Amino acid sequence: MTVSLLSHRRLPVSAALIAALAGVLAPATSASAAPATIRTQESAPDMAGIVAALESAMANGAPGAMARYSGPEGVRGRAVGVRDRESGAAMDTRSRFRIGSVSKTFSSVVLLQLVEERRLKLDASVNTYLAGLLPDDRITVRHLLTHRSGLADYTNAMFEQTVPGFEAVRDRVFSYQELVDLSLAEPRTTEPGAAYAYSNANFVVVGMLIEKLTGRPVADAYQRRIIKPLGLRDTAYVHPDTRIKGTHVRGYLHPDETGAPLVDSTEQTVSWAQSAGAVISSPADLNSFTGALMRGRLLSPRTLEAMTTVTPTDGTNTRFYGLGLRRYDLSCGTRVYGHTGTVQGFYTYAFSTRDGRRSLSALANTSNHGAANTALGNTLEAAFCGKRPVPAPAARSTAPSGTAGHVLPLPAERDLPERH
Repeated sequence: MTVSLLSHRRLPVSAALIAALAGVLAPATSASAAPATIRTQESAPDMAGIVAALESAMANGAPGAMARYSGPEGVRGRAVGVRDRESGAAMDTRSRFRIGSVSKTFSSVVLLQLVEERRLKLDASVNTYLAGLLPDDRITVRHLLTHRSGLADYTNAMFEQTVPGFEAVRDRVFSYQELVDLSLAEPRTTEPGAAYAYSNANFVVVGMLIEKLTGRPVADAYQRRIIKPLGLRDTAYVHPDTRIKGTHVRGYLHPDETGAPLVDSTEQTVSWAQSAGAVISSPADLNSFTGALMRGRLLSPRTLEAMTTVTPTDGTNTRFYGLGLRRYDLSCGTRVYGHTGTVQGFYTYAFSTRDGRRSLSALANTSNHGAANTALGNTLEAAFCGKRPVPAPAARSTAPSGTAGHVLPLPAERDLPERH
């Protein structure tokens, strides 16, 4: 069913304010991704390729998987397997699920709106707003949003043993300060601004900034600034409630021990993540969110340009990070922006093209099994690059067995520590 675009918009930012923001939003350094070839001709989504990716995620340990594409061709959804192993209920693209670190983009949007409102500056020290919180005044707000603060990711120790670690925090309610203290108890990973090092601690501090500057819970900021304006009916920040209301997908966590039974991880507070990963949503809402963000419905052009100014996250020159936003450069030259998400029992991808015209969200209901995450990521290639040309016979004979001329997928980027 085709869903009509929402008409709600944020009030436009004045020209004077945009001009004033130019200095505030400019990167602290000139480091950015080198220009790449941008695909100018769109390809129709390869729905058979999307299904193949979903089935591959299942073959690699997910009970079910689904994807929803929206674009000029309309809305197309595909689902395989089950969303509930006990009842046998089929996977359903209308279902809600935990989106994990896709929540970071929600948090980043809210903080950047506060920058537009001149309530903080990206290149100011975090301690300017949260006095004495961090041991280094050189750590800036921008460093948090780009994962260049050097703050250690406390989840590495927390989930060193996957299932015992999860069960220890499944029902626990942390304060932001407790999570920051867990990070500060570990050695810092880099000097501030020196290098990209993904850390959930960064976006815990982002949540603290949001609540300090607004005087309200982060749930209120999500609701008033994103969820209500975009009409996202299936999206919510439910911390510390453990339930997912309505029709939803159940998540299944792989233990570290090979062959051990899956653990139903659906009900949990996600208090160990909060503003770094506790949002619940649906495929339709994620498509609406990433598409609206890229079309400029949540941020001014100047701010969106800053958000999409990226630096590499690995040596492939295909993966990058901006301000709470990933950019993936696909094999066909198309660039897509969004985020990946991992929370116990759920892998998520939510990406759109830079013009916001085409969006894809995908889910597999498992985690701690990287092969399933990598397989799910192949939905991006199928959705945004379309069907690959059939290789010539000579080329086919030189391709590795089973690739059929396809580019071999890169391992998925990990948002949480994994053992498989």
